[in-house]
Amino acid sequence: MKALVKETAAPGFKLKDVPEPKIRDDEVLIRVRRAGVCGTDVHIYDWDAWASGRCKPPFTVGHEFAGDVVSVGRLVADVREGDRVTAEGHIVDGRCLLCRTGNAHVCPFTKIIGVDRDGCFAEYIAMPATNVWHLDDNVSFDVGGIHDPMGNAFHTALTAELAGATVLITGCGPIGIFAVGICKTAGASRVIATDVNETRLELARKMGATDAIRPEQAEAVIMAATDNLGVDVVLEMSGVPAAIHQALQLVRVGGRVQLLGIPSKKIEIDLAKEIIFKGLTLYGVVGRRMYQTWHQMTRFLRAGFDPTPVITHRFGLNEADAAIAAIKSGEAGKVIFEIA
Repeated sequence: MKALVKETAAPGFKLKDVPEPKIRDDEVLIRVRRAGVCGTDVHIYDWDAWASGRCKPPFTVGHEFAGDVVSVGRLVADVREGDRVTAEGHIVDGRCLLCRTGNAHVCPFTKIIGVDRDGCFAEYIAMPATNVWHLDDNVSFDVGGIHDPMGNAFHTALTAELAGATVLITGCGPIGIFAVGICKTAGASRVIATDVNETRLELARKMGATDAIRPEQAEAVIMAATDNLGVDVVLEMSGVPAAIHQALQLVRVGGRVQLLGIPSKKIEIDLAKEIIFKGLTLYGVVGRRMYQTWHQMTRFLRAGFDPTPVITHRFGLNEADAAIAAIKSGEAGKVIFEIA
């Protein structure tokens, strides 16, 4: 089969023929139809410090996908050939304290497809049946293929109280843009999205942002909208130090800050002034809660939530360089590979 492989410890991917995966008794084989490309894939493509410290080539890249099941292991009872599915790409041990107390999303033994083991930028992928998530018949493979990043947005947003809230979203990458629509659907009264990129701000407007503005405009807009109190909730999606400080500044006393964005280096925070004396609640977001977040996504899609405006670019596996370039340009929303 064809697959995009990180062949050596150097920049780039290579499209090559590799053996079709063999499944174990508790696994299923999935024909990949769509696969999302994300920032993690860019790190691996560039072979930066994070990638070189984490990944061990050669391996097939990619961790966001949807497709249909073509074979199942003999111990699999609830997945069948022909099922339309996506899957949770974090494979956990299931037996550690975190997994057994409902916190598998932070399992210390997690293996991620496309990072720690072969991924989905390929014609077929083998997955544990326990990780498979069925798609409703009316959910396209396009939408199925972006459940992973969409799930990050759901986790970030829905672990806060959103009904009637004023929400600030700092950073309008694809996950931030998904979060705009999620907050609106969940009943937020006002959603203010900030970014320095006009293309991304326009996508935020398409997803329902009340205000899509540059960071330097945020304080005036928020204080005017909240009687100088600040927003109820901030979803920090960028990892940019200035945005993190602004999140702590513009959330109201007693408010909540959800932290998804990952800073590239350590940042200095005045704990007393920025957090303690404001009585803030901070929540660090890792992946998707298994499998609460997946149920939330299914329910929202059934209720009419539409993430498709975030998808802006489609490529074939033979166009990996162009897909990565589109993400780096800043002029793309969600980029996907059309595989079959």
